[in-house]
Amino acid sequence: MTEIADSDFRRLVSFIKKGYGIELEGRKFMVQSRLYNYVQDCGFKDFNDYFNVVFSDESGREMANLINRLTTNHTYFMREAEHFEHFMHVFLPKADKNIKDHDLRIWSAGCSFGNEAYNLAMCLDEYFGFRQKSWDLKILATDISLNALRSASVGLYTEQALNDLPENWKSKYFTRKNNGLYQVNDKIRSNVIFRYHNLMDEINFKKRFDLILCRNVMIYFDDRDKSALCRRFYDATENGGYLYIGHAESEPKDMPYVKELPAIYVKQEVKAE
Repeated sequence: MTEIADSDFRRLVSFIKKGYGIELEGRKFMVQSRLYNYVQDCGFKDFNDYFNVVFSDESGREMANLINRLTTNHTYFMREAEHFEHFMHVFLPKADKNIKDHDLRIWSAGCSFGNEAYNLAMCLDEYFGFRQKSWDLKILATDISLNALRSASVGLYTEQALNDLPENWKSKYFTRKNNGLYQVNDKIRSNVIFRYHNLMDEINFKKRFDLILCRNVMIYFDDRDKSALCRRFYDATENGGYLYIGHAESEPKDMPYVKELPAIYVKQEVKAE
């Protein structure tokens, strides 16, 4: 089968950029390598034939399948541990003191296979202990990959993915299955709500968030989309709330949050006059 024609690739780049904010320019080889076997196994004569089906499918299933194959969902527990240190020792004590209605709102945006969201739920269990019964501690976790969301909701992980967790957490929060995989226990899974959300869309959740995590997602966005996304996050954040981004990511020049630490930003409280 021949490689992707330049015209087909330009059409794909434009569509994915406009609809999902993902920048594929200069990544033709990556796109081709991730789609080649699927296109061939499905019996398409070439990439043009496949793309015609993708763009004409009104159900959106083929486009969702393509997004699943193009997005990299590489994640593991305790990734970028500095964030979890801040979460446990700075964010949670502050939230514990200041949130009077005990409704703590956390959003894992671009949650991939759920490691981040479950990791946060474990930290909440450790911090609040028996007091958690008087709090609403459910975490919203969203992604554009339906495959990742389905996998995340099941909560099965390899032993290697658990390597950086405290040793006692493996027995406390996971059950080892017969196939050698580890499943997050029901208590933790019940505290994470997985939903589809495209970060290019408007944010219309009913309440603002005390913490938004969008880590290693904006590496796919150009400066314009990154700036617009951070503004949407800012508007969806409570005064005094936080945004965590990936340590390898750069902030937009017009970042509305105030930088507190590397990859950690806070929305300064607006004082009433």
